[in-house]
Amino acid sequence: MGSMVRKAWARAGMAALVVASMAAPAHAANWLEKNFWLPNDKFSGDVPACTEPLALGTISNHFAETERMYWKKNANIVSYSDVHEIALKPWGEGFVPRRYCRATVVTTDSKKQTLYYSIIEDGGFQGFTWGVEWCIAAYDREFAYAPNCKMAQP
Repeated sequence: MGSMVRKAWARAGMAALVVASMAAPAHAANWLEKNFWLPNDKFSGDVPACTEPLALGTISNHFAETERMYWKKNANIVSYSDVHEIALKPWGEGFVPRRYCRATVVTTDSKKQTLYYSIIEDGGFQGFTWGVEWCIAAYDREFAYAPNCKMAQP
């Protein structure tokens, strides 16, 4: 009998949290909306530019780490050039704001590759900051964004 009472209290507590989060003033998305995927239209649309050093640094670090840990290669991104925006919020205002970008990168093997990436509002750790998704076709060995990084583009 005790476990049924605890479950009922847990359900009541969650319902109270949901109701409280919906009654909040309309400014930024609150913690519950960001972490439990409740409906909201409270995105600020403040997505960094394609040339944001932190975004490019994140891509460089994750690329090097992936190559070293999973593919046993010492490949790194040496330089970025021709960094530009492809699209901003291509699906409209009701969706999570994303800035789609393209750049040319040179890797340690001295080859030029095309990099596609998007900067996503609330796409970072636990939705507390923006995040980055990226693809370099020659290095997409598991075909996560196949074919040829098409799924990383708008």
